[in-house]
Formats: sequence, C-alpha cells, structure tokens
Amino acid sequence: MTTVYDVTDWIIPGSSVTCYTDIGAVINSMIADIKSQQPSQAAKPGAVIYIPPGDYSLKTRVTVDVSYLSIRGSGHGFTSLGIRYATSDTSAWHEIWPGGSHIRVENTDGNVEAFIVTRSGNPRLSSIEFEDFCLDGIAFVPNQNSYVNGKVGIRFDSATDSARVNNMGMVFLEHAIVARDVDAMSITGNFLCECGNAIELTSSGQASTVTNNLIGAGNFGYSIFAESHFGLLVSGNNIFPRGKDLVHLKNCSLSIVTSNRLHNFYAGIVTLEGTCTENLITANHFYRATESTSNGLDDLFGLVQINGSNNSVTANHFSFAVPPGQITPSGATPTIILVKSGDGNSLATNHIVAGVSVKTVVLDGSTTNTHILDSGTTAELQAYSTSYSFRPTP
Repeated sequence: MTTVYDVTDWIIPGSSVTCYTDIGAVINSMIADIKSQQPSQAAKPGAVIYIPPGDYSLKTRVTVDVSYLSIRGSGHGFTSLGIRYATSDTSAWHEIWPGGSHIRVENTDGNVEAFIVTRSGNPRLSSIEFEDFCLDGIAFVPNQNSYVNGKVGIRFDSATDSARVNNMGMVFLEHAIVARDVDAMSITGNFLCECGNAIELTSSGQASTVTNNLIGAGNFGYSIFAESHFGLLVSGNNIFPRGKDLVHLKNCSLSIVTSNRLHNFYAGIVTLEGTCTENLITANHFYRATESTSNGLDDLFGLVQINGSNNSVTANHFSFAVPPGQITPSGATPTIILVKSGDGNSLATNHIVAGVSVKTVVLDGSTTNTHILDSGTTAELQAYSTSYSFRPTP
C-alpha cells in the first residue's frame, strides 16, 4: 500500500499532465489512488502528499474527500506582491515571485478554489492537514489594490474535525481560508497577507484555535471572522492593516481573544456582533493609526464594540494615533470601547494612550449592569444608560 506520494514523481494514467502544468489534476489523481488502495473501513491510514520546493501551476481544483490526508511542502515561500506591483522597475531585484513550494492558483476549470474539503455521509472528515507551502493568487485585475479576484485558497465545505492549516503562505487571494462547520481546527503559524479576507470560520464550530499567525487583509475584508463559535481561542497573532475588522466574532460564546498585536488604520478592530456571551478580550495591544483608505466605519464605532452579555474586556493597551483633522465625523470625540448592547459586561484596567481627547468607554442607552473599573476618567466616560457601576482611573 502506497501512503507517501511526491507530486514530481506522479504520472496520471493516460495523460501528459504533470505537476508543473496542473498540480491540481495530479493531486486529484493521487487522492483517487489513495481511495482505491484503502477500500476497507478498518484499514484507512491515509497518506502524505509532498510538494517539493518549485513552481507549480494549479488549473484544476483539488477535492479532498478522504480523512487522514496531509498535503505538505517545504517552505511557505511568501513574498509581498503588493510591493512588487507598486514598484515600477524590478529588473534589479533578486526575486519577484513567491518561492518555496509555490502553487500559482490559475483555475481554468470554472471553480474558484485551489482546494476544497468536502464529503457527504458519516462520519465527517477528520485530520486533514495543509502545511508549509504557498498559494499565490497572482494578481487582482485590473486593480492590484482591490483585493478582488474571486479566488479561494482553501475551503472546508462540509463538517470536519481536527483539521490543521499550519505554516502556510497565502497571497493575493480574495479569500485565503474559509471553513464551515469545522470543530477542533488549528490555524497556526501561517503568513496570510495581501488577501481580501484571511480567515473566515462560518456557520458554526467549537474548540478551535487561531494562533501565532501573521495576517494582513484588505480594507473591506476580515482578518479573522468567526460565526457561532464556542470556545474559540485567538492568541499570539500579529495582525496588521488593512482589515475591515481584525477580529470579528458573530454570535460567539465562551471564546478568548488574548495576547494579540492588533494594528489597524480604522475603527472596528475587535467587534462582537449579534448575541455574543461570556467572551474574554484580554492582554491585547491595540494600535490605531491612519491612511487615506477607509473601511466605511467612523470613529464613533469604537476600536472595540461589544454586543451581547457578560463579556469581559480587561487589561488591554490602546494606542490611538490619529491626527485631529483625520477623525470622522469631523469634530467628533473618538470612542475606544463602545458597549452597544447587552447586560453584565465588564471592562477593567484597560490603559488608553491618545494624542487627542477620547471617550474611553461609551454605553448605549439599552445596556444594563455594565461594570467599568479603571478604564478611563470620569470625563472620558459617556453613558446613555443609568444602569452601570463605575470606578474612574485615578
């Protein structure tokens, strides 16, 4: 039984296609071989598909419909295409394209994904791993700053357990990672930059981790988005501009956002949308700077916006570095933390540094039983509700 495959050695029966002309077709052929060699319910160890360093074209979407499959390379190969496209003359550069185990996403099969993970029936797929190679969307045409080309790096499109996307490089994809109904997922150590959206965890999920990634999304996309997740851990990420939201939790509960560096050009750095309950946002560094682009949100939205009940925002550092003339609406006093809805939310020992006057905490009139400790002076609190307790920063 073959369990280790090398794309450079594989020959598709009756075809002249190679990994260099269409690595997607080659990997699909390998997956078909894995299924033919492992037909027994009781003996399906899975396999490893290895992508050595090199440049490969993917014209056919890969469909992963077997468990215990590891697709891995030997180098994530990321390099900034944004810098390359912004430079008029690259003739003296040492290199101009991503390297490592480098796959150019060039679908000509009518699909938008490089990889899709999907299977019907029971049990759900388990232990699918993508590791240590580069998915390159090549270009955003005709505008290289649009972040729009329809391309998706990896889509998990059916219920999956214990998936891993680790140490990957993804660039110039409209959507890097999209995962629907995935539990116990690990997204760790990736370089997801210059993509429209970096990580989108949709529909539902539990006990997943998004840790130690380098992320930079487009100004109307999400760096990290999670919907209806329970027990999600977002930790140790270095997230830089321009994402519309750097961390956006929708209807999530008992999740943790901690020890991240969150640098953005816009308001809405962390947003809890809908019914979010018992989430903890702690020990993060928020840095709000500015540039000429916009994500459509003004400075009254809050760097952090809370919707839902019994959430905690504690021990965070906020640096607000926006010149007065660039604050929107013009003449407004910016909001750092907006509690827009909910009961029993707690804000404590948050440190705010700003070069302009700010409202460190704003409470909407619908909020109740909010607890605010050492997160701003009396003058820096704006409360449209009377249902709160407050201890001002001395």
